[in-house]
Formats: sequence, structure tokens, C-alpha cells
Amino acid sequence: MTAFVLVPGAHTGGWIWEDVAARLREAGAEARPVTLTGMGGGADEHDEADRGTRTGTDLETHIQDVVRLIDEIDAPEVVLVGHCYGVHPALGAAGRRAERVARIVYVDTTVPQDGAPALELIPDQALRDALRQRTGETGADDLLSPPAADEWQRWGSLAGIPQDALDRLTGLAAPQPLATLTRPLRAPDGAVSELPTTGVLCTANGAGIALLESFLKMGDPRLKALAHPRIGFFELGTGHWPMLSAPGELAAILLRAAAGEGHRLSAPANETPPHLRSFLLDVPEQRRERVGRVDLHLPDADGPRPAVVFVHGGPVPAGMRPTPRDWSLYTGYAQYAASRGAVGVMLDHRLHDVTDYERAAEDVTAAIELVRADPRVDGERVALWFFSGGALMSAHWLAAPPPWLRCVAATYPLLAPLPSSGLAGSRFRPAAAVRAAGSLPVVLTRVGREFAELAVTVGEFLTAAEDCQAAVEVIEVPDALHGFETIDHSEQARDAVERAMRSVLGHLRHS
Repeated sequence: MTAFVLVPGAHTGGWIWEDVAARLREAGAEARPVTLTGMGGGADEHDEADRGTRTGTDLETHIQDVVRLIDEIDAPEVVLVGHCYGVHPALGAAGRRAERVARIVYVDTTVPQDGAPALELIPDQALRDALRQRTGETGADDLLSPPAADEWQRWGSLAGIPQDALDRLTGLAAPQPLATLTRPLRAPDGAVSELPTTGVLCTANGAGIALLESFLKMGDPRLKALAHPRIGFFELGTGHWPMLSAPGELAAILLRAAAGEGHRLSAPANETPPHLRSFLLDVPEQRRERVGRVDLHLPDADGPRPAVVFVHGGPVPAGMRPTPRDWSLYTGYAQYAASRGAVGVMLDHRLHDVTDYERAAEDVTAAIELVRADPRVDGERVALWFFSGGALMSAHWLAAPPPWLRCVAATYPLLAPLPSSGLAGSRFRPAAAVRAAGSLPVVLTRVGREFAELAVTVGEFLTAAEDCQAAVEVIEVPDALHGFETIDHSEQARDAVERAMRSVLGHLRHS
């Protein structure tokens, strides 16, 4: 018989697993929800005894809680299940009892980096920064009050949670000892690093399997370790708390995970990655000049010419080579623009992580200023063309279009932040910014076989655009995939790129 040890996330106790545990027991398994020290439920800080327990608690306390529970179990197989913060004490306990653990399941959370505290799991960057400052001022022996009913989204998507369950979550949430979030956890090594693991991805909160696999195929070195036979994945179309929004589905997944099922990611073979394969159009070669992070693809023409600035997607790992401005995907576009009489501009911005959008936006602004100051460029006729995750940076230009900006284009874009990114309250929200775009032309290329997570944001953008009557032209590519320009040389795909380029250049030629 398998025993599931269910470790809850921040502010919650074993009660949050009740429905999942009941279904596991009905299936014949043993289910042991954990209520970690000080997390028994309720936020009443007038109970001084309970408050004293919480303030004396740190990550080591919670690790010992899980270790003691493992020691009480007679079942031959123990599966540790950690949700969000709960994966930290689960991994810590696995390091002490690796011989008892058959598998570790990560529920909508990531593998902690070596020495990183659980604080890094909080998606809301402003909240993380505030807690770091608070720790520096008061020390870690403090309590973090539980979120109010309208604040839970700072921790993740609430999609799918019934109102009564959300009310219960708010009512039973307990203050979290700050030391549990600030104490570092050493990344799994030795026997623990070899344990079978399963990731449960909640796609209403962040990336699903297909999107994860696309980053792996791109060559992201941070994901190579995930392409191992002992690591499996499942996904659920729900938010960050699947034990409340989809307990039956989650219980079924846990049973399948314990049986060794799950999707295995495949490491790319020794072949050219998709973004470096040949561009779908045969474009005449144009002269290219490099200035810092910026490449200018120059047309054979006299006098100042309009410019198209291409903004690559991401995040792209800092050490990836070649960098995006040398990817055939983007050089193809820039050379194509130059062959049609415009200056094609490609830059390497520093979007290496979801926390880098401000820095990357500064790089884009600096590149635009450089280009507009070049005597070969007509600085009053510029278009910005965004791709994939880079499209979140279009919000700045949509919200307050300058007179020289004649068009914004977006190809298979991300147009609203994913809940897990922590950017929901930031300025990087094109679906909100489009309401201020006025008559600025927007050319949007939408692929029919888009990642579901991104397709939702495109729909949100188009709904907002329709409400405010924004000037959005949609170029549909029904059979195309994300990044289709180097993997699909069909007539439909070529026609879509040609139509988008004609439209963008047409807006540059006319006032």
C-alpha cells in the first residue's frame, strides 16, 4: 500500500487536503495530510500561546514535522506531495529519510534552487521585496499575516475555486512564520536527487507541458535536467490551489504518479533547434551593422528610411548562444524589412527571467533612441514588432503612443501576464493598455495551434480592443504553431508573414 504525505503551502494546514485525502483513501491508499507547527488554522493573533508557537517556528521545525510523520508510517511506499511552500519541508524531510521515500510530487511549484529560501516561490515581486526589507528591519522571528480575500491572487491564480472553498481558505488561513520563508534550503543531492519525481502543472496559473517542452527544445540549459526518465509531468486546467478547485482530478493524478505514470519530456536530439532553422522566405541578403546590443539591417536606398524594431520573445537564458539577434527567426524578419526598403532593427535585450521585464524594457527604449538618432533612419516613422513573451513590453507603447510610433505589431504574443509570473499588478499588461492606444494601428498575427496559456491572453486583448474600438488587424494562421516561421514553410505561413510585413510597412509610409 502507498502512503501519501500531503504537505500544504503557506498559510494553510492539513485541512486544505481533506477532499483529496478522502478520494485517495477511497482508492485504497493511505493519506496523511500534514498540519505543520503553528499552522493549525485561523489568524487570531490574540491567542498568545499559539502566536508564541508560530514565532518560534522556522523551516527546520517544519522539516522535523514531516520527518516524524514519515517515521510513523508503516506502508512500504511513501509519496511526499508538496504544494508551493510545502515542497521545502518535504524536500528537507526527504534528505533525512530518502530510503523511505518512493517519489516526490511537486504541485504547481518549482524545484528550489540551491540555497534559495521559499520566499523566492512567491510570484508577486513587490511582495517578495517587501518581505526581504521587513526581514532586514525586524529579523526573521516575525509573522506574515494571511492574505485578505482579495489578496490571494498575489500567491497564484484562484481559477476554479468555488466561493465557499475560497471563503474557507480565507477563514482558516494562519499567519506564516517568516523564518519558514527566509531560511534557505539546500537543493536535493545524493540519494534525494535520484528519487523519482512528478510535477503537476496548473495551466491556469502558469506554463503547461507543451510550453515547457518548447523551452527545452530551444536549448534552455536550466531545463535539461527535467528530461530524465525518472521525472514525469501531469497538467491540470485549473489555478494554483487544485486541492480546492479540482480535488478529484488531483487525487487521480497522485495515484497515477505513484504508479510511475506521467509525461516524460524528451531532450532534443543533435539537430538544429527550431529557432535556428531556415527562415520560410528566401530573402535577399542585406548589409548589417552592429552597434552594442543593436543590429541595423540596412536597405539599398538613399535618404532616411523608416525603421522596424523587432523585439524578441523570452525569457532567454543569459548564457544561450547564439543570442536572439543571430537567430535565423529574427534575422529573417529584419532582412526582409530591409529588402522592402525599411531599416530592420534587431536587438538583444536582457529578458533572462520573468523578473527582468523592467531591465529589458529599458534596453528596448535605449535601442529605439539609438535608431531614431541614426541619420539613415527617419526618426518620425518607426514601427515596433514584438514576439511571444517579449510582447508584454508593448504595453508601454500602447498606453501612451508617441507621434513617431506609426504601428505596433505582435506575432504569437503573450498579451497579459501569466498569474505565476508575479506581473499581474505591473505595467506590463497589453490587454489593459490597449484601451489607451487610440488610433494607433496594431497588426496581430495569431496562430491557430497556439499554446493554450498564450491563446487565452490574446483573446483577452482582442476583447478589450473591440470594447474600445482599437485599430487592430488580425492576421490568422489557422494551422500554424508558435514560432512557425522556421518550422513551417507552407504557402499559408509564407502568406501570413508577407501580409503582416506589407501591413506594417504600409503604416510607415502613410501618416
